[in-house]
Amino acid sequence: MKYQLSALVLLAASTAASAQSSVTIYGRMDGGIEYINHISNGTGGNLSRWNAEGGDWGTSMLGFKGTEDLGGGTSALFDLETALQIMNGTTSGGLMFSRRAYVGLKNDTWGQLQAGRNLFIDSDGVWAYDPFVQQAVSSASLVRGRNWQQTSNNVEYHSPVWHGVDVQGQYAFGNQTNGFNNGAEGQFGRSDGIMLSYHSTLFELRGIYDELRDSNGRLSNIFTASREYFVGANVPVQKFKFQAAYTHLAAPDSPVGVADSADYYWLGATYQATTHWAVTAAGFYIRVGDGGGDVSHDPGSHAMLYALGTTYNLSARTFLYGTVAYVNNSKNGTFSVFATPRDSSSPTSPIAGESQTGAYVGVMHLF
Repeated sequence: MKYQLSALVLLAASTAASAQSSVTIYGRMDGGIEYINHISNGTGGNLSRWNAEGGDWGTSMLGFKGTEDLGGGTSALFDLETALQIMNGTTSGGLMFSRRAYVGLKNDTWGQLQAGRNLFIDSDGVWAYDPFVQQAVSSASLVRGRNWQQTSNNVEYHSPVWHGVDVQGQYAFGNQTNGFNNGAEGQFGRSDGIMLSYHSTLFELRGIYDELRDSNGRLSNIFTASREYFVGANVPVQKFKFQAAYTHLAAPDSPVGVADSADYYWLGATYQATTHWAVTAAGFYIRVGDGGGDVSHDPGSHAMLYALGTTYNLSARTFLYGTVAYVNNSKNGTFSVFATPRDSSSPTSPIAGESQTGAYVGVMHLF
């Protein structure tokens, strides 16, 4: 009887272990003050602006994620995550879960397969090679936010890491009956991408190819609906981390006469002065190909963005930050230090050919 009871206990423990599950609430809150000058007023003049702002260093968010052990090295998983604007308590775009809402399966040998809404593949992949990790001033600035989008109706695969190499693929359906490539009004159309990464103690490399389509299924705007070719490198050297990247953007369905390509480069470094304090500096350069522009399309132009930032950790979960940036535009360029779309309802672009300075300070808390 004693041995039968022990066997039953072991069987029950084994059954419970194979069905172990966990749910985690996580997030971060970011708030501070920002300044920007030389904003075009639409009539040939300039404005300056002071704002109490949230999310300048990183998007404030609230998330719920969980896993269930299915046994045999396989688990079920989910993630629900929404962006927040802490200054007024709203969520991004009116969506309940604007950043991530997916469910999937993960296997130690075969990788992870998931379905739902997620960050677009370049947003998920570029930030780790951006010296300013896609802050309000970052690699997103001179591409007007093109590399920090989210897409719905995704099917996505993440491989395990094999000898330092891993692959990620993403396919976002348009889900429309009026055309396979089309999307709902105001949403992206069918979009997709693949990412290949290599990791070692000496350096990291990443390459991405993706297509982000407009609601009509076309590649019609360099910075909102285009093909992207990206390659980036991270190189740690003692207390420094050097980061460099090149991106080519192409929008072959752009209106005739409008600029339909751009080349983008950046180089930066972070110096970890102490365990609490770090300083980052970077330069970002973009050249838009020949062609005209309109309210939604940038004309042929070029711009250089310089950025300097710092963080100071008060604890493992809370830090202070500050960033200052300056952009120098060519005569047709209207790039802002912030990643504002050309036809934004809250524009920060300067007059064509005008330079601009921006800065922000704040506090970030993670939980």
